Amino acid sequence: MRVIHPTAIVDARAELGEDVEIGPYAVIGPHVRIGAGTRVMAHAVIDGHTTLGERCEVFPMASVGQKTQDLKYKGGVTYLEIGHDTVIREFVTINTATNEGKKTVVGSHTLLMAYCHVAHECIVGDHVIMANVATLAGDVIVEDYAVLGGMAGVHQFCRIGRMAMVGACTKVVQDVVPYTIVDGNPAAACGVNRVRMQRQQVGEENQRAVMEAYKLLFRQQLKAKEAVARIRAELGGYAEAEHMAAFVERSERGIVR
Repeated sequence: MRVIHPTAIVDARAELGEDVEIGPYAVIGPHVRIGAGTRVMAHAVIDGHTTLGERCEVFPMASVGQKTQDLKYKGGVTYLEIGHDTVIREFVTINTATNEGKKTVVGSHTLLMAYCHVAHECIVGDHVIMANVATLAGDVIVEDYAVLGGMAGVHQFCRIGRMAMVGACTKVVQDVVPYTIVDGNPAAACGVNRVRMQRQQVGEENQRAVMEAYKLLFRQQLKAKEAVARIRAELGGYAEAEHMAAFVERSERGIVR
């Protein structure tokens, strides 16, 4: 059974799933679709061509699906898609895309703490944690299980790899290799995120392979292409090491060293 507070403004064209709750003074736009069991709290605004999955929580004053802040936006229909079981805390802002027909994506089981910002055409994976005031510029990709510390800032077009950890107040202007920890202003690689791998039950042999791949990338003074070739030759049987190699190989901005 849906529960809509009498002070909420819900456009008649919005699509609400079963057991959706809309709190006081919340505003839901005409092109919004909200999945079953999702709770939108007081004063939150969801607008634009936005799809919000099941069992999500949108806390007070969040702004979800508003027009991009990108000055290149020339009009047209753009989208925002958010997965299931994702939590959007107070004052979070998530924008739709800039280019016609494109979309911003936030995955499932992801936590965006207070004041986080996800800009146009970002792709944020599943099980991601962004701590308070972490900020993504446009076209950033954050892979599954990554963690961004409070007040971390990520430059446009950068990528944050799977299970990577970005320290608090870190300035990221290049790609963060999967399974690594980066910190500082500007960011510098400072180790392997073994805690995250252990929590996700990555096996000991695979963890050791990641450590060896890290040494090849960051400790042997090899060029990126040389390190990738060595990883594939020596650690090719380990999925995590191969993912690191492929990630580096695809990098357009270079990697955080």
